[in-house]
Amino acid sequence: MTNGDRRPDSDAESTSNQEAPGEETHQRQSGDPSGEATTSHVESVDGDSAESVESVSATQSAEPGQSQESTSALKYGSSTDSTGSTGPNEPLWRRFLTASDGPLLLFREVCISFIIVLILGGLLFGISGVWPPMVAVESESMEPNINQYDLVFVTEPGRFSPSEADRLGVVTAETESDTGYTSFNDAGSVIVFDNPEATGPPIIHRAHFFVEEGENWHDRANPNYISASDCEELQYCPAPHDGYITKGDNDASNARYDQANGIAPVVRSEWVTGVAQLRLPYVGYIRLALTGAASSGPLLPVGLGAVGASGAYAIGRRDLLA
Repeated sequence: MTNGDRRPDSDAESTSNQEAPGEETHQRQSGDPSGEATTSHVESVDGDSAESVESVSATQSAEPGQSQESTSALKYGSSTDSTGSTGPNEPLWRRFLTASDGPLLLFREVCISFIIVLILGGLLFGISGVWPPMVAVESESMEPNINQYDLVFVTEPGRFSPSEADRLGVVTAETESDTGYTSFNDAGSVIVFDNPEATGPPIIHRAHFFVEEGENWHDRANPNYISASDCEELQYCPAPHDGYITKGDNDASNARYDQANGIAPVVRSEWVTGVAQLRLPYVGYIRLALTGAASSGPLLPVGLGAVGASGAYAIGRRDLLA
């Protein structure tokens, strides 16, 4: 017998178990303690050293400690989408705060506007001391110094009054030569007062001089502002009580004193509700239009412009929030 090299049987088995090029091999593993099963697909290409590997993992069971809420979210879907917008499962207050369109946005803008008005109104009330702190002028009686549809800011009598003022905080036009005080381009304070003998809104006119009860004020009056030759021809002369003699600045429509043409009696101090401080031209038209006291005259475009500006503001905020 000739002795020769013989390969072990293990080498033959190893050779027989080699795979031919292009043959696909599938491996499956199970029993992963984490509960995951992994499937791997390996493909060898003839004569090429590159391999393509694809792995897919699927969770067979929830991990220990997973909450019931998380499981429910997986089943029914989250209430917030990937863009951060709220869904129907969100509380109403959260949808109200985060809405970017629809009725909730409109309602929120109305609420914000109402809160701003309340804040501004409270601030103005704190400064002026009277409510309302702004009055809208309905007539032309104070032109050219205060025009129809102006919005006038008034303060409580005695508040922010000049040193020349009387105990009520009013400076009369009669004292202008001594004090030099002017208001709205003319001598004397412009006051707002109620006439208890007539119905209607308060009157805003200038205080010309102060009279005492029983006084014959005919001789003190400017003859251009009365049409009587003596006190007996004046309705409120002698003065029935202490108070102010008043008049509108418009000499065309208010040529005489209010107490000489029957517009108002002698104005008692307690009837004075405010002293005018400054005006906002034509802004009062919006307020009067809302109450039906403004006519659809030449200032109608102003009202339409205000409505358009409000609409543009709301649309602009919506676009910014969208």
